[in-house]
Amino acid sequence: MASIRPAKCYRKLERPNTRVSRRKPRRSYVKGVPDRKIHKFEMGSPKKKYAMRAYLVSENGVQVRHNALEAARITLNRHLEKTIGKDLFFAKILIFPHHVMRENPVATGAGADRFSTGMRKSFGKPIGLAARIRPNQRLIEVRFGKEKVADAKNALKRAAAKFPTPCSIVVEEIK
Repeated sequence: MASIRPAKCYRKLERPNTRVSRRKPRRSYVKGVPDRKIHKFEMGSPKKKYAMRAYLVSENGVQVRHNALEAARITLNRHLEKTIGKDLFFAKILIFPHHVMRENPVATGAGADRFSTGMRKSFGKPIGLAARIRPNQRLIEVRFGKEKVADAKNALKRAAAKFPTPCSIVVEEIK
């Protein structure tokens, strides 16, 4: 199986290229969208009352792929369970991957002319999903007790390493 392309290919926040076919409207729809890697968006125990809240905030507008979201979620959850405890925090991923990423694979090498069409039908096949992020948008929220501020900040810092944009951490008290 072929590996995925680098994230830099899909990081830019541009207008999505949509195809509108008047003669054959069926061609206007993206068929066969692959399943997203991230399925769980809430971790910990949501019903408890917490004293503090921290957010991971993006600094730039980018696209984040669904596998980067899952990697950030796993890193965050693992560190919070290890340092704070399983039932002493609540974390939530605040963004959802809606945007369908497509790729027009161009074949190279001997015999490539047999199955490559070049730019003739270049709409592309769906290869994954991405979340479109605006500047200063909140990506992840973590709620916890007052004495665990350093642990929550460290967990968010580790999760921020999985995103293709610099992120800042905002801590506030819940009233």
